[in-house]
Amino acid sequence: MADPPRTGLGAETTTLLAKIAAPALTCVSCDPATLSRDLRALLASGYTIESIALADLFPQTFHLEPWSGCATADRL
Repeated sequence: MADPPRTGLGAETTTLLAKIAAPALTCVSCDPATLSRDLRALLASGYTIESIALADLFPQTFHLEPWSGCATADRL
């Protein structure tokens, strides 16, 4: 499970995760834009998206926390 700061995982961490190639990975994010950027890097390294959801952790605000479940191709 990865729960990075607003800046996201970044290139260094997504490269490391690609090398580790864990069979499953859950990413939580404060910012949908950085999650999108990080998922693009993970998809390019062989992960696939199994699920995406939004969590309303802060009721009565506009803020939603996106999360994604990913898997490596050999796990599918």
